[in-house]
Amino acid sequence: MLRPRTEWESFIKHRKSMGPIFTALVGVAFVIVTLRLWHLQIVQYSSLADRAENNRVRQMTLDGRRGKILDRNGFPMVDSRPSFQLSLIPEDVDNPRETLDFLRRRVDFDVDSTLDKMRHSPSFQTIVIKKDIDREDVAFVEENRLDLPGVFLEVKAWRNYIFGQEASHILGYLGAISSAQLAKAPKSVYSMDDFIGQYGIEKVHERTLRGAKGYKRVEVDAAGRELALLEVIRPKSGHDLRLTIDFTTQTAAERAFEGKMGAAVAIDPNNGDIIAALSKPGFDPNVFAHGISGDSWKKFIQDEFHPLQNRITRGQYPPGSTFKIIMAAAALEEGIVSPETTIYCPGHYRLGQRTYRCWKKAGHGSMNLTSALIQSCDVYFYTVGLRLGIDRIAKYAKMFGLGKRTNINLGAESPGLVPSTDWKKKARGKPWIMGETVSCSIGQGYNLVTPIQQAIMIAAIANGGKLVTPRLVNSPRPGTGDRPGANPKSVSVSPDTISVIRNALRLVVTAPHGTAWRIKNGPYSYAGKTGTSQVVRMKKNETSDIEEIKFKHRDHALFVGFAPFDDPKIAVAVIVEHAGHGGEAAAPVARKIMDAYLQKINVPPSTPQITGHVTDKSVLPMENPL
Repeated sequence: MLRPRTEWESFIKHRKSMGPIFTALVGVAFVIVTLRLWHLQIVQYSSLADRAENNRVRQMTLDGRRGKILDRNGFPMVDSRPSFQLSLIPEDVDNPRETLDFLRRRVDFDVDSTLDKMRHSPSFQTIVIKKDIDREDVAFVEENRLDLPGVFLEVKAWRNYIFGQEASHILGYLGAISSAQLAKAPKSVYSMDDFIGQYGIEKVHERTLRGAKGYKRVEVDAAGRELALLEVIRPKSGHDLRLTIDFTTQTAAERAFEGKMGAAVAIDPNNGDIIAALSKPGFDPNVFAHGISGDSWKKFIQDEFHPLQNRITRGQYPPGSTFKIIMAAAALEEGIVSPETTIYCPGHYRLGQRTYRCWKKAGHGSMNLTSALIQSCDVYFYTVGLRLGIDRIAKYAKMFGLGKRTNINLGAESPGLVPSTDWKKKARGKPWIMGETVSCSIGQGYNLVTPIQQAIMIAAIANGGKLVTPRLVNSPRPGTGDRPGANPKSVSVSPDTISVIRNALRLVVTAPHGTAWRIKNGPYSYAGKTGTSQVVRMKKNETSDIEEIKFKHRDHALFVGFAPFDDPKIAVAVIVEHAGHGGEAAAPVARKIMDAYLQKINVPPSTPQITGHVTDKSVLPMENPL
């Protein structure tokens, strides 16, 4: 049926009125499409081209080999070994949960943790699934490559501390780079999965050891499998570091310290080179190189014996009777006594209402300086200390390197403490009292030293009065070694004073009543001083039987010495924590260290005869608890 004429005319008229609107809509759509194409082809060209290229080409980082750490003779103590690292690229993994669950059938790793990393990382950024996987895991991944899209193996250099705990506080360790460290580091040098030196030589010489990254560009298929190598920029290896440590002597020191706590430092008294150094208890740096767990780290931190503390530079101890070397130098230089001056020891010293005991209750009788050092008479040095006064004592202690950092390039270092009247006024807000001088005169009271400071002190006696700067790294590459120890500063002490003290220290070992008589039968001519430092003050009439005292309350044993006497090649400082008397526990350790080094450098045995200012009574045999 035909529409009425009026309706048809109305329809035609309506169509004509809609034409401009349709035309406008088509024009707008055309403009939108044109703008979109312009935006994609012009504005976003670079990023889209990169994304397209990334679907075909991958750029993978290549790590440079980290430099080796060698002993003074080129013997490797730390190197790097090849290992396989299992990784993935998120955008190449179609079904992450299914892929990782399949991989988990053979490889032990945390699936949820890996998924979390994938969610919070760019899709093109490599995610590490597991480091240092074994051969069986490698075989499984290779056999199932088609079922593991986006998963691949990388060959990485794995840090290897060849001898475990040996020299651990010197060598240090690597650890995962922290967010704070990564934020400060150059992007071309470090990435989020890198390990970085966190302690010891590894940290101090990070820039020298680390090397530089390279990269390779490879063509991949849709599953992320490599099809062709397009370009390689080879990484640069880090530089090797040669230490001043002698591995043979270090090993001897480690064995001598088995079952003991404390520290030992052996130094060349002529140039400051560190021959051996250890801090016990130690740790295995390989634990950190593999990535330490939170629980393992917590155990280290909560260990009451503090295995991560570097006692070589951070341990602060009362020096005990080894401080009598300083007292002797000060007394002679200040004219308080001469080598022949005698002081009577009845076994105690009375000052006001307080009595200070000598270690030998019956007393030593008449003592001169040499016999007082040989027998470690406390009363002699109480008397000398009060005549000197604390400020003059402090002057000579600082002169021999105590109370200040040695500038050994090994990270944080404690300064120790040399007390004085000014120090107490500033630190405690109180005046100095004479009784404190008495305690400080035998290395107790406020006195604190580090093992490295004591090594510098005894080296100055050995070399005739020169204060050397300790050095650990002697690398052949310019700019990578520590500052040479040439032209050391001389202490303001006369050669005669040094000679008197050296002769006395030789008799400490050779005299039948010397406190270090236990090492006198060794093949070399040793000299040294024993020490015993109190950890807690003993109450009157309290037992002195070491077996009845709690371990943490037992005295520390110390020894400082050098050899050979006539031409010193090595000086040693040893502290054995909670071990009792220095002559019994510390001196034998020092002798083993000295023997190992002197035998290594082929020094012939020698036993020179020397004389000293000794009273008649001092040649009598006696008991030696020190």
